[in-house]
Amino acid sequence: MNSPKHLAVYYTGGTIGMQQTPAGLAPAANLASLAAPIFQEYSHQLKCDWFICEPLIDSSAITLSNWETWLNWIDSKAENYDGLLILHGTDTMAYSANIIALARPKLNIPIILTGAMLPLEADNSDAPQNLRTALAAFSLPGFTQTAIAFNRQLWPAVGSSKISTEQADAFANPQFGSLAQWSESEGWFNTNLPVAGNSDLSAQYDISTSARIHCFTLTPGANLAMITTSLTHNPPDGVILQSYGNGNTPNDRNFLAAIRQISEQSIPVLNISQVLQGCASAVYAQGHELRAAGVINGGKCNLETAVAILTLAVSNNWNKEQIENLLHTQKLI
Repeated sequence: MNSPKHLAVYYTGGTIGMQQTPAGLAPAANLASLAAPIFQEYSHQLKCDWFICEPLIDSSAITLSNWETWLNWIDSKAENYDGLLILHGTDTMAYSANIIALARPKLNIPIILTGAMLPLEADNSDAPQNLRTALAAFSLPGFTQTAIAFNRQLWPAVGSSKISTEQADAFANPQFGSLAQWSESEGWFNTNLPVAGNSDLSAQYDISTSARIHCFTLTPGANLAMITTSLTHNPPDGVILQSYGNGNTPNDRNFLAAIRQISEQSIPVLNISQVLQGCASAVYAQGHELRAAGVINGGKCNLETAVAILTLAVSNNWNKEQIENLLHTQKLI
C-alpha cells in the first residue's frame, strides 16, 4: 500500500473561511478546524500540514506584495511536499493562479487553488464540494501543474477566469477547457491532462512589487482620448490593451502616436481581445496600424493571463522577443 502524499495547505483568506462580523463577512483563522472532517475523509491518501497567511485577506485586497510573499512560501515548501493546496478568495483567484503558474512553471508538483462562493459554515455551501475536488486532484497520476479546482472541475491556471458571482460554477477556461471532471461516485473522468515535461527548477521568476501595469479597455466614445492622454502623460511600466474582436482598434492618429512613443521607450504593450473566447491576431487590416506601432500580439490571452505575463516581464526586464517566446510556450499564439 502506498504511503499518503504529504501536502502543505496554505490558507490566505477568502469567502471559504469567512464568518459573520458586525461589519459583514470577514476572514477567520479557524478554517482548519472547521474543515477537519472533510480532510479526514482523505487521511488514507493525504497527510496535510496547515499554514495560515498573516494577515488573512479578502482576495479583492490582493497586492503584488502578497504575490511575492506567496511565491516565497511556495519556494520554501516545494521541495519538502508532494503538493500544495492554496485556499484563496474567488475574486482574484484566477489572477493568482496565473501568476503562480507562470512564475513557477516547473516545480514538478501539483499546485491546486480553490475557494468557495459561500463560507464553509453557511447553509448549502459549495465549500465542501470544492475542497473534495481539490483534495481528489492530488491523486491524478503524473499531474504536476498549477490548476483551479472548483465545482467538480479542474481548470488549467493559464487562461482561467472567474465567470460568475451568482453560481457555484464560477470558473471556466474558454480557450483551453477543463483538465478533468470529478464526482464522488465516479472519481475523475473526461481527463485531458498535459504530458509532464522535463523538470527545471531553475525556471523561477521574480516579482517586483513596484511594477506598474495599466490596463485599458476600448469602448466606443471618448475613452480613446483618455487612454491617449494617460499613455502620453503618465506612462506605466507595461500596458494591456483590451481591444475589439481579433485585436482591432480605431486608426486614431493621436492614439497610435502614443502607442508608438511608449513602444520606442521599450515599454511593452500587450494587445488582447476583450471577447471571452477571443484571439488577438493579424486578421483584419483595421489592426495593422496598431501592430505597426509596436504592440505585442497577445493571441488567446485573457486579462488574468496578460496581467501575469506583463507583471513578470516588467519585473524580470524581458524584451519583446522574450514575451513572445512565453506566449508561444503557453500556446497562446
